[in-house]
Amino acid sequence: MLALAISMAGCATQSTPARLHYGLLDAPEGKRLMWPAEPEVPRYQFAGQLTGEENFVREGESKGVGRFFAWVVGLMEEEKPNVLQRPQAVAVDERERIFVSDVSRAAVFVFDKPAGELKVWEYAVGLRRFVSPIGVALAEGGGIWVADSELQVVAHLDAQGNPLPPIGAGVLQRPTGIARDPATGLLYVADTYAHDIKVFGTDGRLEKIIGERGEAPGEFNFPTHIAVAHGKLYVTDTMNSRVQAIPLEGDAKPQIIGRRGLYYGNLVRPKGVAVDSENNIYIVESYYDNLLIFNESGDFLMPIGGVGQGTGNFYLPAGVWVDSFNRVFVADTFNGRVTIFQYLGGAKADEE
Repeated sequence: MLALAISMAGCATQSTPARLHYGLLDAPEGKRLMWPAEPEVPRYQFAGQLTGEENFVREGESKGVGRFFAWVVGLMEEEKPNVLQRPQAVAVDERERIFVSDVSRAAVFVFDKPAGELKVWEYAVGLRRFVSPIGVALAEGGGIWVADSELQVVAHLDAQGNPLPPIGAGVLQRPTGIARDPATGLLYVADTYAHDIKVFGTDGRLEKIIGERGEAPGEFNFPTHIAVAHGKLYVTDTMNSRVQAIPLEGDAKPQIIGRRGLYYGNLVRPKGVAVDSENNIYIVESYYDNLLIFNESGDFLMPIGGVGQGTGNFYLPAGVWVDSFNRVFVADTFNGRVTIFQYLGGAKADEE
């Protein structure tokens, strides 16, 4: 009987590749969720969530059967599937591979849709493992850049997850957010303890430093997450409770988005920031567990979230990413998942 089970397990695991399953019409609670709620016109729809290995399903194979066979092949040892623990940031490449940094697991999870499997990249520099991976940015050639706040470097991994020479050693104090400008190849790194943004060239050399500690426009107080979009650098100026949009060309003053306060649309501890194709700006307000949406002028449009474990709720969320399909990925840190929303369009048009 055991031999038969092992034989069947081999057939099950070597047949068809697994399919990445995260796109859902209905939430796990069994209902379709949209924001804002009726009778208003919906602008966002729940599109799925990522938690780990359970997102990969083979055709005709149930999760229970798959886990039973894995248990048998594991010589009766308890199976320990790879699951997200404390996700921090997200990046999605053109092949729809989804990279998620996990500070508790001290690794980067790769939801590899083309390969049909979940990969876990643990090594940052040579044989040295990640300690506190935070920001993730796409690199040329299918690789990624990862800011490790404790190692005080930005790790560089190739398309297979092999470590390449890092940048920032001896320069960075506590790197957190990271963004790459695909037009120039420049890499922008939020150095939280230095209260500035350090810019590195394609050769890894420090090109310039943006900002210093302070409260004036262009100054920062513990910046964390950043994004590059539509010719601007968006910086989450966390302890100043705002986001600054800094033009990459010219000498125009930074745009200030959000302000400190206790009402919806106000910021207390902003973290992740991202921008969609219509210039809508997404800011994660971690203290009040919300995703706040602003238009390009900085006007508040709507919130999604609230504290909780239900679909559409968050618990101390961190990073946010918008892909080429205007899907919004939110690292719901203490719920151990990435929640995905589909932007349905129209928010910008309503404001004009």
